[in-house]
Amino acid sequence: MNFVEKVLATVLAKLSNFIPEAGIWMNTQRPEWNDANNALVGNGVSMVTLYYLHRFLLFFRNVLGKCEIENIRISAELNVFYQSIQNALTEFSSLLTEKIGDTDRKNILDHLGQAASDYRQRIYQNGFKGKKEEISITELKYFTGVCLGFTEHSIRANQRPDKLYHAYNLMTVTDSEVSVSYLSEMLEGQVAVLSSGYLSSEQALEVLDALKNSALFRPDQSSYILYPNKKLPGFLEKNNIPAGNLQKSELLEKLITDGNKTVVNQDIQGGLHFNGNFKNARDLEDALNKLSGSAYHELVERERKLVLELFEEVFNHKAFTGRSGTFYSYEGLGSIYWHMVSKLHLAVQECYLKAITEGADEKITGRLLDHYYEIEAGIGVHKSPELYGAFPTDPYSHTPMHRGAQQPGMTGQVKEDILVRFGELGIFVNNGELSFNPSLLWKKEFSTQEQWIEYQNIRGGVRKIKLLKGQLAFTYCQTLIVYFLSTTDSITLYYTNSKTEKLKGKALNKDISNMIFGRNGTIEKVEISVNYNSIA
Repeated sequence: MNFVEKVLATVLAKLSNFIPEAGIWMNTQRPEWNDANNALVGNGVSMVTLYYLHRFLLFFRNVLGKCEIENIRISAELNVFYQSIQNALTEFSSLLTEKIGDTDRKNILDHLGQAASDYRQRIYQNGFKGKKEEISITELKYFTGVCLGFTEHSIRANQRPDKLYHAYNLMTVTDSEVSVSYLSEMLEGQVAVLSSGYLSSEQALEVLDALKNSALFRPDQSSYILYPNKKLPGFLEKNNIPAGNLQKSELLEKLITDGNKTVVNQDIQGGLHFNGNFKNARDLEDALNKLSGSAYHELVERERKLVLELFEEVFNHKAFTGRSGTFYSYEGLGSIYWHMVSKLHLAVQECYLKAITEGADEKITGRLLDHYYEIEAGIGVHKSPELYGAFPTDPYSHTPMHRGAQQPGMTGQVKEDILVRFGELGIFVNNGELSFNPSLLWKKEFSTQEQWIEYQNIRGGVRKIKLLKGQLAFTYCQTLIVYFLSTTDSITLYYTNSKTEKLKGKALNKDISNMIFGRNGTIEKVEISVNYNSIA
């Protein structure tokens, strides 16, 4: 399989579970990054996945735009799947001019799901025949554009009135319709939409301003919790059937009168409750089936749907997310999950750098930068042990509302923090050229006095160099990079054969960049003068 076939298989798998204006249907029993929400499987629909799918499609469109070949060969079986999804999306693309109704939503889902089902069954029964078919790059570009039209439409539909964006939604399906309902705001949704590449710089700032003013901001830690904190109901507040609902059901009234506690019972104060042994609606269904074989048969068959709806109204099982709605630690209520804060940090950096590249208004870029530094200051390593509740340089998973940082251990947070740091150091690769533009660095990060530092060079040896006042050093592809404050932008290359070369500007050409990427040991050191006025 080639690159395009692998990418297509990934994209088509997601699109076959796409529910317009809701997200990607979570029906595989494989939870996403946020496993604290894994109880949503079945009814849950993820806008988080859709935001990242949008980002992926933008990247894929960019790759296709640079492609110089006209056609690509993919498996004949995948081609049928691809054409089916493309035809379905094209057929319904005229609906994107307005809000999509519940009937059309189910119609689209049915078409997409049927395409995936046909593909799976064909592979399960016959495997791959090994036959390849050509598809054109032009057609792939068109397909990517159609997909982006649907993802953009869904992103717009998921902006909340408070300017935040929905993260996970709930779907309800009938024979002819799929309706969408919503959960409370979640940090993960804001991180994903900021990362999606869909928002303009102004819209990104709008999200960040709304986030700072939302129930997700935790002032005591100057950081953000995963979900709004709330007080969970006590035991006596649960499983209470509203008194008025008894009159709606002749079956329940009859059972109470007869003293039959199979489905409901009445306490000494007159309160009504479902059988305390029921774990879920399936248990209630089993109880109704048993009653159906008795004198209650007619009432059961007439009111089965009504009683099941009442059960869901009382317990609201469909909106149960998992431990995110029941725990007070780990990824629970009121808890800061530091990995997600670092993901937010990286997303805001990306938004800031995008704004700079696009030449956004200085007021916009300045306010994005304010959010960036505020989020950074809230991350543990920048705090005192007293405030953090642990050694700030040690990695901890989360900080619950009622105590300091908990659960020591290296989480995925380190990945985002490394990416953020490279962004702060201003290292970028564009069209194969390495460039340096450290606009996020602080002057205070540069050395205030001479000092010796050690690093490991490309040949595996440990080298020692003197770092002068006003310098900052690090390695990139095991090549030593030294920044020093100046009034101009220039680069000096030091080769291992003692030759030096001075360049203007902030970028290296492809040949020199490849020497560094290739780790061939040709370049010993790169010195870069950083304009004093270009950093904070």
